[in-house]
Amino acid sequence: MSASTPIARSKTAALARVLDVIPKGYYRCTQGTVSASKAESLARKLHQRYGIGCTPAQRVTKRKRGLANALLVMYWPEGCQQVRWLMLVTDGDGMDGERLLGIADKPRLVWLGYELVRRPERGRTAWTWRRPASEMAEHYALMAEFINKRNGNSLGELLRRLAHQPGFHGVREQSKRIFTEASRRGYAGDFPPLFHVQKLSHGEGLSLG
Repeated sequence: MSASTPIARSKTAALARVLDVIPKGYYRCTQGTVSASKAESLARKLHQRYGIGCTPAQRVTKRKRGLANALLVMYWPEGCQQVRWLMLVTDGDGMDGERLLGIADKPRLVWLGYELVRRPERGRTAWTWRRPASEMAEHYALMAEFINKRNGNSLGELLRRLAHQPGFHGVREQSKRIFTEASRRGYAGDFPPLFHVQKLSHGEGLSLG
């Protein structure tokens, strides 16, 4: 089987992959942006250096040898000229050439416009994405302006836009609070449904051979 890494065409797929691999021990990270013309060569270089396309069996072998495992998450929409990437790494040796940050470090990891945070779930700690506080402040300010000007159409459009953002737990909870505040301040329109992120593909494979 030739080595490959998935390419996420949507933000939801890219962000979901991060949440999927954190429980497997990928607690360190580094990120960057590369032009689309150089994205494939970057992925192959990272595979040669750190094995981002290793098979599960190869990852077990590396772990037993005390080496870190790494994987690459790439957000590469169709026709996009810039590719955003995030490399996630487990504990272990072999990553001396990279400046890695812990996903629990402060300031919190922000990627693709969303902030990674911990949350309690059934007696354990889980991870989710949410909008940064600065963005939420802008949404509340817009909501207040539309309500004060009795501009129900613009407020309804804002709420629909928020509802269509990736439906991770943290994002949904923030949207619910905005909806509650809009209702408290007199908005009588219908609220759009908030969708949960379903299990989805991490993306099409990019060959690293």
